[in-house]
Amino acid sequence: MADHIGIHKAAGAWVVRAGGAVIAESRNALELVEGDLAPVIYFPREDVAMAFLERTDSHTTCPHKGDARYFTLHAKSYDIPDAAWSYETPRPGMERIAGHLAFCSDRVTVEQL
Repeated sequence: MADHIGIHKAAGAWVVRAGGAVIAESRNALELVEGDLAPVIYFPREDVAMAFLERTDSHTTCPHKGDARYFTLHAKSYDIPDAAWSYETPRPGMERIAGHLAFCSDRVTVEQL
């Protein structure tokens, strides 16, 4: 694992809201801290309303975490392109985030309950 990345269980319950709907809610979320960046909450896929999400062709590559694939969130009256991402086969040392999704906090509300 990259020395500047830490992954641990996020304390308490976390929720994602968009367009008046709860998209995800979990007590099993992970918090990923990478250097000086803001922490990112990763939600287990089973705690996400996947019916609201559709995989896109977008992807990015992180030298430490691997290839991220993105999802558009279909809210009640609008779409939020690339609102979430997942590292489905993360690099060695990052395996804990496999099967989890993170959400762009500037596009949806991610908060601790």
